[in-house]
Amino acid sequence: MPGISFVKRRWATAAAIAIAAIAVGSVVGVPGEGNAAAEAAPSNTGTPTISGSPQSGVTLTASDGTWTNTPTSFTYAWSKCDKNGNACAAIAGATQNTYKAQDSDVGGTLRVTVTATNADGSASSTSVPTAVVSSASSPANTAPPTLSGTAAVGSTLTAANGTWNGSPTGFAYAWARCDALGNACSPVSGQTAQTYAVTAADTGTTLRVIVTATNSAGSTSATSAQTAVVPTVVATGCPSGTGVMQIADVTPPARLQIDQQTVTPGVVTPGTKTIQIHARVTACGGRPVQGALLYATAVPYNQYSIAPEGTTGADGTANLTMNQLRGFPAARQQQLLVVFLRARKSTDPLTGGISTRLLVSFPVSLK
Repeated sequence: MPGISFVKRRWATAAAIAIAAIAVGSVVGVPGEGNAAAEAAPSNTGTPTISGSPQSGVTLTASDGTWTNTPTSFTYAWSKCDKNGNACAAIAGATQNTYKAQDSDVGGTLRVTVTATNADGSASSTSVPTAVVSSASSPANTAPPTLSGTAAVGSTLTAANGTWNGSPTGFAYAWARCDALGNACSPVSGQTAQTYAVTAADTGTTLRVIVTATNSAGSTSATSAQTAVVPTVVATGCPSGTGVMQIADVTPPARLQIDQQTVTPGVVTPGTKTIQIHARVTACGGRPVQGALLYATAVPYNQYSIAPEGTTGADGTANLTMNQLRGFPAARQQQLLVVFLRARKSTDPLTGGISTRLLVSFPVSLK
């Protein structure tokens, strides 16, 4: 019958297909049997981010983002981009997960590309750009400047800068005079060095220093505490130091003194036609004075001639030579030759200024 013949043919075809499928299955296998399927390379599921203020001198830190397929390592590549985060260029050597923004980055943005790797491969993802990188902030003072030295006329004060944030690249100084409490300050004209020599004009005041720190972003100033009050100087008229003094440096109220006066020969006789007076001029506690004028005359004056004023040397001494006159001896029983001595500064009046006068005597023998 024709219908029966058609059915038999359909069953024969189905059987052939089933046999072929079984044969293919024996070659290809089925999931779960034989070798396991390979693991996939990492895939990013959360974009890397950058933390930290985008400011020159500030260190930024990259987060890895999130990844599938268990990355075993990460690498980093930082780029500088335009202000919109485009036109990026790799920053040479910036391959760590941190990056310190540079002055050259100011005005642009920064991005970081993180590459995740596992045994089956690598994949990369790039952060969104930072905000535009700004310049470093102006210096900020964290401890005020200080002063060392003694607040006294003739002493030198030295300023220490204090401590600052913002990596200052330079410091400037300005000195000021203030009242006893450190208020009502006024600048000391022309004093811009780190040191300051205290002068008589500072007497009765205190002193402060204003330190100005500067970096690429600007400048900030900080002021020291005031010094002690500069004490009033009691005028002595004596120059500082020790040893010999020049006559021009000795002023009132200092006064000259005459000491170590001698005569040659040691005893004056009628036969002593010439004598030499030797004396030393000092001041300020016995310091020798160079350049003083020394004068001598016998009393009465007509016993020996009056020599021109002598000038003291570096040891403070001068010698005056006097010749015998007809008035010697002044008396038959004379035992002493009295001599008037005067020491002075050439620019002072004869009896004023720092001048001094002294009567001295030397032995006389008329035998």
